[in-house]
Amino acid sequence: MKRVIFHELKRVDEALKAIAGYVRTMPVERAGLLAAYGRVLAEDVYAPIDVPPFDRATMDGFAVRAEDTYGAHDESPRVLRLVGAVDAGDEAAGEVNPGEAVEVATGAPLPRGADAVVMVEYTSTRNGHVYVYRSVVPGENVLHTGSDIMLGELVLRRCTVLGPREIGVLAALGMDAVPVYRPPRVAVISTGNELVPPGQRLGPGKVYDINAYTISSSLMSLGAEPHYLGIVRDDEEEIRRAVDGAASSHDLVLLSGGTSAGLADLTYRVLEELGPPGIIVHGLKVKPGKPTVVSVTRGGTLVVGLPGYPSSALVIFHLVVAPILRMMTCRGPEKEAEVEAVLASRIEGGRGRRTLYPVSLVETPRGLMAYPLSAESGAITTVARADGYLEIHENVEYLEEGEKVSVRLFSGYRPAEMHVIGSHDIALDRILVGAGVAAKTINVGSFGGLEAVRRGDADIAGIHLLDEETGTYNVPFLEGRGIRNAVLVGGYLREQVLMFPRGNPKGISGIRDLLRGDIIIVNRQRGTGTRMLLDSHLRRLAREIGVTFEELTGRIRGYWSEAKTHTAVAAAVAQGRADVGVGIRYAADMYGLDHITIGWERYDFLVNTASLNRPALARFLEYLRGGARDVIADLPGYRPLDDMGAIVWEPGM
Repeated sequence: MKRVIFHELKRVDEALKAIAGYVRTMPVERAGLLAAYGRVLAEDVYAPIDVPPFDRATMDGFAVRAEDTYGAHDESPRVLRLVGAVDAGDEAAGEVNPGEAVEVATGAPLPRGADAVVMVEYTSTRNGHVYVYRSVVPGENVLHTGSDIMLGELVLRRCTVLGPREIGVLAALGMDAVPVYRPPRVAVISTGNELVPPGQRLGPGKVYDINAYTISSSLMSLGAEPHYLGIVRDDEEEIRRAVDGAASSHDLVLLSGGTSAGLADLTYRVLEELGPPGIIVHGLKVKPGKPTVVSVTRGGTLVVGLPGYPSSALVIFHLVVAPILRMMTCRGPEKEAEVEAVLASRIEGGRGRRTLYPVSLVETPRGLMAYPLSAESGAITTVARADGYLEIHENVEYLEEGEKVSVRLFSGYRPAEMHVIGSHDIALDRILVGAGVAAKTINVGSFGGLEAVRRGDADIAGIHLLDEETGTYNVPFLEGRGIRNAVLVGGYLREQVLMFPRGNPKGISGIRDLLRGDIIIVNRQRGTGTRMLLDSHLRRLAREIGVTFEELTGRIRGYWSEAKTHTAVAAAVAQGRADVGVGIRYAADMYGLDHITIGWERYDFLVNTASLNRPALARFLEYLRGGARDVIADLPGYRPLDDMGAIVWEPGM
């Protein structure tokens, strides 16, 4: 089977221009006020009445002629004869003549002859008279007819999205239904032999179908009506039947997967045959999302082939599908909210393609910092944790740390109570929950966390750095880097293990067994505390057998196979891709693996001294000294330290 090659990549703006000529506007229907929420107005709305429809009091008090109150004060009140009362909802009967007043409630119509309302707080009544202690001017405390909305006024324009405020305006005008565009009916189809619906058991090589749910949710957020049609296998005829059926009964069809240049990618072949005109966009100059395909069926239905990787699919939905939906329902282009920030670390460009890089925002004394997150297409949590994204243009090779960047927000940015930047740990997650702290966590490793605290970006960093010369954790690195704006707070111990399948089929007894030719290992990535601990053992072993460290590691199969998480190590062993892994015992237990302990590492908290007065940090430290001990004691492979929650190092100690 031939691989498809994307010869004519388009910029996103070029692609949207090509697509616009094929977008069909949705038909108009009438919807009741509650049903109209979130819908798009199809016609201009002109006010059929004045709002309010009469002059009305805005305060409880007395309707008067303003001139009758002039000169009134506490020692010399103006005395008016009380001639009636009008409540809200009453008809404004009677008339206010010179020297008279009518009692009125808030919202009551203003009686004939009155031109102001004296608040009840500035009056008293005795023997059928009102004593006025403060003068008013004409129009005071009165809402005049049409002062809110005037009869015949253009109130809402066509193409307005109807939210709570707009619905309130329509209700004020007495309108019980309005013309709106019918929501686009959008078919959602997932393709791929590897996909399994959530709720079913995962078999070997299978993954859960994420895109069906992220895409459907995104459609609902834009007022569209998603119809999930299920998972279609990588079979050309099956895909063709699914697309043909969907296109005949929907306004738009979205497929995810099968759009790249791989041998099993069949979607593009089906989309080629839908026309004429068939495929109108075949690849975008953007990363992630290059293998995006847009086709038009003979009947005129747009079909968009999205990338299969979840974060890529969401990015392309945001860039391509959302504008299509807006054109269908007259929403028009929406300008994304943007904020200015400073880049926290260097990132690479896309070498000729526009790169969309997700970032997490952190408020610091130096201003808003943008921390780049993993840009891997398959990482759904990257988008979930990101506040927005920045663009790197095609001709830019990289953006350097400290550069000012513009971040396009996915939604409104809300600052966190506390920023935790450093090495991730499952026990830390539980401590934050127990302390009741709504923290933003950014996992950049121990060294990254140390630097984030040093710069003032982080309130806390979890660190576990082993100094091989002294055999101690963390403190030598703080002194070596001249940390002056932080203290180290005691944490807990984590059990580091060699993990292997239940029953130990390869007879693993220790570090020396990693040199065996029949053993494949999976390691942690460079810079992690776990990797540093293993390397410490291996250097000791190298000295014992009289070889260099490089010679020793060269004999270990899989030494350079690096996993980014402890559970990734455990999964590789559980799935048979490796015989031994190095990581924390908790991960081994989660995957039902046996293990041998190779050490207990100290996991401490580097705390920014400038943040010590923050209430969230105070709650965290208080919980660390108290209830967190029970949390740690209950986790397999964890032990609380005696100095947990206490300052164990500070500059000058």
